[in-house]
Amino acid sequence: MPLRNAVIRAFRILAVAEAFSWAALLAGMYFKWIAGTTEIGVQVAGPIHGALFIGYGIAALALWRLQRWPFLVALFAGASAVFPFATILFERWAGKRGYLSTAPAPANGMPAMESTHA
Repeated sequence: MPLRNAVIRAFRILAVAEAFSWAALLAGMYFKWIAGTTEIGVQVAGPIHGALFIGYGIAALALWRLQRWPFLVALFAGASAVFPFATILFERWAGKRGYLSTAPAPANGMPAMESTHA
C-alpha cells in the first residue's frame, strides 16, 4: 500500500506542477516571440516543463496499472497533459470519482469511492 500512496501523491503534485510549468513556458514564449525581448523564459521553463510532463506521464501510466483504471481514464490522463492547465482539471475529476483513492481496486475494475462525510 505505501507504493500506491506514494504514486498517488506524486501524481497529484505533478499534475499541479505541470500546469504551473505550462504557465511559465507560455509566459516565456510570449516574451520570446511576441515581445521579442528575451529567450530566458523558454530556456528555463522549457526543460522544467518537459521533465514535469514526462514525470506526469509516467505517474499516470503507473496509476493506470496500480489503480486498474479503465483505458478511457488513462487516455484522458495522458491527453490532459497536452492542454494547458488540464492536468489540474483531470486530477480533480479523477479524485472526485475515486480513481485516486488509496483503497485497493475491486475485482470489477471500478474505483472504490471514498466517503466525503465525517
